[in-house]
Amino acid sequence: MTRVSAFSSPFMLGFDDIERVLDRVSKAANDGYPPYNIERIPSVHDGGDVIRITLAVAGFTREQLEVSVEESQLVIRGRQQDDKQRQYLHRGIAARQFQRAFVLAEGIEILGADLRDGLLSIDLARPEPERIVRRIEISSSE
Repeated sequence: MTRVSAFSSPFMLGFDDIERVLDRVSKAANDGYPPYNIERIPSVHDGGDVIRITLAVAGFTREQLEVSVEESQLVIRGRQQDDKQRQYLHRGIAARQFQRAFVLAEGIEILGADLRDGLLSIDLARPEPERIVRRIEISSSE
């Protein structure tokens, strides 16, 4: 059975990859760890939006976290190792690993990342796009 999507319209030209991105995002949204916030913050610079992603990463050190951009995705990874020197009487806090990815629109810039009080904040900027109007000349084939 063929699946029909809104992007299969003949008027939607050049949007072939969007459906794949939406599928990837919907699969990633099902994992709830670590919890995160996304907020718009006042821009220090001229124009454009600044977006802050904040992840609750209590128990992770700066060395155990990695933030990278891979194929237009912001990828945050956390890796903890079990401490073999400790002898637990009760273990309610597991050493965890996680990966959380956010698909970035074209033109998004990563301003930086900060780890404070168990919260990892990543600031992104979306510059104001230029409004371009281009006139296309119509040639005659006569």
